[in-house]
Formats: sequence, structure tokens, C-alpha cells
Amino acid sequence: MITLAHISDVHLSPLPRVHPRELMSKRITGYLNWKLRRGKHMRRDTLSALVGHMKNQAPDIIAVTGDLVNLALDDEIDRAANWLAALGSPDCVCAIPGNHDAYVKGALDTALKRYNRYMSGERLDESPFPYVRRIGNVALIGVSSAITTPPLIAAGQVGHGQIGRLSRLLELLGEANFFRVVMIHHPPSEALGRQKRKGLWDAPAFRSAIARHGAELILHGHTHISSVGAIPAPAGEVPVVGVASASAPPEDHGAPGRYNLFEIEKVGSIWTCTMREFGYQRIGDEIALRLQMRIC
Repeated sequence: MITLAHISDVHLSPLPRVHPRELMSKRITGYLNWKLRRGKHMRRDTLSALVGHMKNQAPDIIAVTGDLVNLALDDEIDRAANWLAALGSPDCVCAIPGNHDAYVKGALDTALKRYNRYMSGERLDESPFPYVRRIGNVALIGVSSAITTPPLIAAGQVGHGQIGRLSRLLELLGEANFFRVVMIHHPPSEALGRQKRKGLWDAPAFRSAIARHGAELILHGHTHISSVGAIPAPAGEVPVVGVASASAPPEDHGAPGRYNLFEIEKVGSIWTCTMREFGYQRIGDEIALRLQMRIC
């Protein structure tokens, strides 16, 4: 059995000192948003306690689906690299970027160099995404939907080339009988895909690739809420699971900090996957088992 932990939308806090020259871009809107709203809903102590609880579960691998930072400042990227190192070695932690990790032009390139092996793996060519991590008979496929967008836009896009490579990987890994877990920051659901400001712009093409080639599980973040959906595929529906922000405090008006733990096992020729959601209640500071369900 392989145990996979999933967290997302870390949004490391507090925000480091920001020089005025660093705000001469889209960052000015993000900075104001942090000061007026988001900074109150992203706490480092919340994240630390949640991560400690998660690590006590001794997962075989941890998936982080983006938004490690807020404004993609160089100091934030350095701190995120240190946070990943504290989370675990690159052999047992894999991450993908979110829209905040590509907040301004050039930020994602800087982040990929700094995070190095945490956002890399086996690839079909020189393109950084998608990449594959294999652990036992489970294969995690890291897809990037992170693009730099204008102010007030938090949308994502996978791109035609990456979707083509994803299709090929799904095909190859399916033929080799792997349990295929696709990691993407933006949710690929039809409803959210229609949201031009926050959605995944090429969600229909992404869903089409999944429908053609199949997968066993899709993990995402971005919405800061927990959710379970599905994409129809040849062998049956592919579960799509989103997780709330790992830094949101218990009193958050949306969803308190949570993580998901998946137990994946093959019995004969049949895959089984059970999900347990752990997180804060809306009152108090205890981390508890909030939900348990059979995924497949």
C-alpha cells in the first residue's frame, strides 16, 4: 500500500519586507489584497501544526499543488525552498506551481531553479512539465497551469504542448498498469473552467485528454475549499479532489486548513483508494478526522 498526502495553497506568511520598486507591477494589487484581507486568513502557525500532524501519519509521498508564495518575491521564493526542504527530501515531496508562483514575469523561472528537484522528475523531453514521479506502482504526474496574468486575473492555462505530453504519459503509464495521479493547481471542472478571471482557460482540452486516456485520480488546489468531483473516462469516472488552503486558520470564513491522506492499494487486478480528510474545525484549534470515503 502507498500512502499519499496532499496539501495546497500554502501562501507562506508573514509577507517579507517589500521594497517600493517591487510594487511597480501587478504586485501592487496583490500587496494591497494581502494587507486588507488575505494576510488575516493565512497563518504560519496554522500551517506548521497541520504539517506536523500530516508528517506524523508517515506518508510515503507528499504532493503540494501550488501557491507556495504570495507575490513571488525573491525572498518569498527562498523561504519556500527552505520550507520544502523542511517538509521532506525531494524523493518524498513533489510540488507544482500555482498562479501566485508565476505572479510576475520571470518569477516562475526563478522558482523552478530554486525548488529544483521538488518540481521535477522523469519527462518526455526538455520541457519541465509534465513530469512523473513513480513510487511503487503509483505514478504522480505534475502538470503546470501557472501562467503570468494581468492584475486581478488568477486564471491558469496548461497549453496545447503540455496537454499533448500529458496524453502520452497517461497512455504509457496506463499500459504499464500504474495508478495515475495527476497534480494540477487550477480545478479542471466545467463550471470553474468558465470563470475567465480565476478558472482554467483550457479546461475542456484538459478534460478531453483525461476522457481519452484515463487516470485514477486528479488532485488540485486554488479554490481554498475542499471538493470532490469527477471527469468521465473510458474505464469509469476519474475522481477530482480539491483541498482547502493549508494555512487557513480555524476561524476562516471559507474553509479552515486541511490536508488529505490517500491509501492506495492494488488487490489482484483491482485498485482501491481511500481518502481521509484531516483539518481544523470551525471552533477550536484541534486537528481532527473530518471525512473518510472510498475514492475507488
